Amino acid sequence: MTDDRESESPLLFLDVDGTLLPYGGARLPTGADGWDEWQDTGNPQLAKIDRAHGPRLLALPCALMWATAWMADANVVIAPLLGLPQLPVVELPDAPEDDEVGGLHWKTRALVDLAAGRAFVWVDDEITDLDRAWVAGHHPGRALLHRVDAMIGLADTDFVVLDHWLRDVSAQGDAYGHTPTPRPS
Repeated sequence: MTDDRESESPLLFLDVDGTLLPYGGARLPTGADGWDEWQDTGNPQLAKIDRAHGPRLLALPCALMWATAWMADANVVIAPLLGLPQLPVVELPDAPEDDEVGGLHWKTRALVDLAAGRAFVWVDDEITDLDRAWVAGHHPGRALLHRVDAMIGLADTDFVVLDHWLRDVSAQGDAYGHTPTPRPS
């Protein structure tokens, strides 16, 4: 069951590769079999995950959701490393084998559809200005598309931006832009 705080909070769509799991110095997989090994608890790159990110993510005033090609594997491999509970997983279309240069990101439409007008943050290392423009034209609520440096992943400065934006949205009303109505005493 979801508590009232989560049902009224902005969503935070969270990527893994390049965001929580920095690429710096890694040999990235080249085929489907390589990605299966990458998304396994035996991946030595997992040592690069900053375990302090878990408590920092949980402290943000939002409802966390995985928005990653890892899909449910994020709850099996990444969540325990960060001390996160099992998070909802966004049903995404299959990731393309080769990203279209200059095209809309493969996650963008799905995230806007799921948000359904609710305020959201999308944290990813592949966000472009085209994604931002498309969201601005197709999403009636507030949205922050926050790009992370894939070589270093989430950093202190990223958390400052996320926290400030989320608290600003919360101060202005619920996640749909409604101003709270005072409750009778």
